[in-house]
Amino acid sequence: MTELNGRFTLLLVDDEENILNSLRRVLRGEPYDLLLANGGEPALQLMREKQVDLVISDARMPGMDGATLLSEIQQRWPDCMRILLTGYADISTTIKAINQGQIYRYISKPWNDDELRLVIRQALHYQHVERERERLERLNLEQNQRLQELNATLEQRVRDRTGELQQTADMLDLAYEELKRGYMTATEVFSLLLNQRLPKDKQTNAPIIALVRAYAEHHHLGEGPSRDLCMAAALYNLGKLSWDDQLLSRPSDVMYREERQRYQQYPTIGENLLMTLEPLQDAAHLIRHHQERWDGRGFPDHLKEQAIPFGSRLIKLAVDFIELQCGLFLERHLNRDEALLLIRKYAGTLYDPELCERFITLCTDLAPDLVLADASILSLDTRRLAPGMVLARNLHAANGMLLLNEGKQLTRLLIDKLIAFEATEGAQYTLFVHQPEQAGGAQQEKTR
Repeated sequence: MTELNGRFTLLLVDDEENILNSLRRVLRGEPYDLLLANGGEPALQLMREKQVDLVISDARMPGMDGATLLSEIQQRWPDCMRILLTGYADISTTIKAINQGQIYRYISKPWNDDELRLVIRQALHYQHVERERERLERLNLEQNQRLQELNATLEQRVRDRTGELQQTADMLDLAYEELKRGYMTATEVFSLLLNQRLPKDKQTNAPIIALVRAYAEHHHLGEGPSRDLCMAAALYNLGKLSWDDQLLSRPSDVMYREERQRYQQYPTIGENLLMTLEPLQDAAHLIRHHQERWDGRGFPDHLKEQAIPFGSRLIKLAVDFIELQCGLFLERHLNRDEALLLIRKYAGTLYDPELCERFITLCTDLAPDLVLADASILSLDTRRLAPGMVLARNLHAANGMLLLNEGKQLTRLLIDKLIAFEATEGAQYTLFVHQPEQAGGAQQEKTR
């Protein structure tokens, strides 16, 4: 993430003084100037008086609730980033905040301090990119207007300006690409937050992301479709966020009637939560249909065969393959081979038969760590790393936290820090990296 310079002004809103004190404690030492308000009206008064970069508001407050406050701020100060603090039971308030307040993120209480700080940094980083994008758009518009005013006889001047316009367009493209990568990273970080509610052996998001990414790379699906697939895989179970812990861990095959009705609603709820975020709309469409069946007996829309989006068919295979092994599909845990046999058995009923065979072939040829047999990718422990290598996969800590993003170039200092972190945690990490001669090309491709 790009390092941000300067200080930022944050407005913290909650009717409970102890919550405000807790937030102030969490943000002590951060480069932020903090403003505090105990309700919606005092918060709006501070917004009128101060230049505020980011607002964190509680969902439930007497008088004006958090969703209404953030909606008002979005209408009057759209540049200000908005984050909602909400309990698991506040799903209707959360949806209202997403739809009307167009919030950047919502955070469940009780929060994790490190994750809260990370979300705030990402929100301010996103704001920085958006402001830069708007600045470049304004610059591009101004330059186009000037070109329209030029007389046709000034062709030489137009030619002189062409190079500068191309440079501006390239900068704008880079800003958009940075924004897209930011969304991809944000979805994977949020998927880790979803996983925190599940036991470690039932945390499915990371292996499902790895599976669909491996398939996309192996079959050269292209950057746009691959990004949408990975974001949908990261957030496929977002619609389960309001479930209690017992239901979250229960195999879908043994759910009771009322539970099964809730289960069949989760793809639609996941889509609804994401549809206001334009870069995630295609991924949201894939999430809606990832429980459709090839024979048309799935949900929510009973689509059949080719009417089911390709990405949804692929995500269903990946989800079922992983959840069968985690005990979230059947009451017993299947091993890898049993899961593949069961998937093959239902090819043509639950699954696209041609895609099913390609998926099974991919899983059979993959190593247990899901890395393709690609000569340009190495699997190394930390002491065999060398400066200049580029990560081919995200690196997660043992507790699931994202440590390093795919595409990060390793330095000697970073390698030494990883080795020291291993010693502190009592863990051993395996990193998947591009070979040094391939790393330069991989890094170039990332910045294109």
